[in-house]
Amino acid sequence: MLDIKRIEQEPEKVKELLKRKEYDVDFTELLLKNKRRKELTVEVETNKAEQNRLSSLVPQYKKEGKDVKEIFAKVKQLAKQNSENEEELKETEKFIFDFLKVLPNLPDEDLLPGGKENNKPIYTFGKKPVFSFVPKDHVELEESLGLIDYKRAAKISGSGTWIYTGLGAQLEWALINFFVSEHLKDGYKFILPPHLLNYESGFTAGQFPKFESSVFFVDGLEPKRFMLPTAETALVNLHRNEILSQGELPLRYFAYTPCYRLEAGSYRTEERGMIRGYQFNKVEMVAYTDED
Repeated sequence: MLDIKRIEQEPEKVKELLKRKEYDVDFTELLLKNKRRKELTVEVETNKAEQNRLSSLVPQYKKEGKDVKEIFAKVKQLAKQNSENEEELKETEKFIFDFLKVLPNLPDEDLLPGGKENNKPIYTFGKKPVFSFVPKDHVELEESLGLIDYKRAAKISGSGTWIYTGLGAQLEWALINFFVSEHLKDGYKFILPPHLLNYESGFTAGQFPKFESSVFFVDGLEPKRFMLPTAETALVNLHRNEILSQGELPLRYFAYTPCYRLEAGSYRTEERGMIRGYQFNKVEMVAYTDED
């Protein structure tokens, strides 16, 4: 999430950078809530300190035969006020958290405003091939060679799926094994993670809440769980809530999993076939390391 201190210091700058990513935001209420959060925190801590001070006087008052009713009444009043402040503080912190968690990362200064249609190539490499015939797309090639069966996949599953058949299945498996063997040579540890992950894994990976609508949540499971959209989601959570010493780094992992994604929106003709699907295979690499 974005650092709220930077938003406090440069609200207009942060707003302008986010607008380049077509995200328009008003920080007015956030900054007011954050100011109130600081006030409440000071009040709560001050009241607790005063409660402790007054409570420490009780033994002395009793020893000297003084009435402690006034102290107890004051402590009770401070406790009631603190209870109200802590409740408001909890609600305020939730508002701030919910506000910040949906903000995109800030782009580099040289990012052109607008969507991908405004992107400009920095350089080109090689030349686009020119064929003396009309080239087949990947769907035509796969079906003509008997590598993929879309019709039977639609029959047993539905659209957005496919079946690898014959040499197509062998090729897919060979590619997976190739990447497995190459990553093992490079010293990566092989992981086969669970395909069902909890919500915190999606949030920690930075995929929730933005991509919640793109994953399959499984009904009837508590706590809430979803099918992993990529093994990266599991790998970046392996050491969640752990403290790693620098001497342990780098930790290098890779995983093979099928990946499950619920693609929203209609499919364009150029995205048919294997470009968009509910399930596909993937070998993912993740390294825990320092900046160097």
